[in-house]
Amino acid sequence: MQTWVTDVMEQFGYLGIFLMMTLENLFPPIPSEIVLPFGGFLTTYTNLTVVGVITAATLGSVIGAMILYSIGLLVDVERLEKIVDRYGHILRLKREDIHKADAWFDKYGYWTVFFCRMVPLIRSLISIPAGMSNMKFTVFILLTTIGTLIWNVILVSIGVVLGENWQDILSFMDVYSTIVYVLLFVGLVLFIYWYIKKRRKQK
Repeated sequence: MQTWVTDVMEQFGYLGIFLMMTLENLFPPIPSEIVLPFGGFLTTYTNLTVVGVITAATLGSVIGAMILYSIGLLVDVERLEKIVDRYGHILRLKREDIHKADAWFDKYGYWTVFFCRMVPLIRSLISIPAGMSNMKFTVFILLTTIGTLIWNVILVSIGVVLGENWQDILSFMDVYSTIVYVLLFVGLVLFIYWYIKKRRKQK
C-alpha cells in the first residue's frame, strides 16, 4: 500500500497528492500519515512547493469530507428511527436515544468536527454524523478546512524537516494514534457508565 501511494504521488505530483487525500477520507487504509510527510519530502528534490502540497492535500481532504457528509445526509435521523423501531430492542435502543444523540451533536458537534480532523481514522468518519445531524454545510466546511489545514501543515512540515528520513514519523504517529484511541475508549466507557447510571435513576 505504502509503495503504491508514494509511486502515485511521485508520478502525478499535486494531482496524485489530491487524489490520495481524497481517497484517504473515503478509504482509511490509505493513511494521511504517509501521504503528507512524503509530500513534504517531495518538496526537497522536485519542483513541488510546500504551499502547493498543503493546498492539494487540503482540497483533497475537504472533497472527501464533503462526500462522506453527503452520505450522512442520506442516513438521516428519520431513517435511523425506522431502523431503531425494527432492530433497536437488540441493542436496547429507543427513538429517544437517537434524539438525545442528535441533540448532543447539535450542541457539541462543531468542536467535535474540528478536533476530530486531527485524529487518525476518526478524522474521516466524523463527517458522516455531521451530515446525519444536518450540521450547517458552510460551518462544516469551515471547521473541516481549518482542522484539516492544521493537520496538513504539521505533517507536511515534518516531512520537509526529516527529508529522506520522513518514514521516522510513522512510528511516532503509531504511538500518537494509540494514545488517542485509548483516551477515546476510556471516555466512551465513562460515558456509557454515566448514561446507564442515569437511566437507572430515572427508573
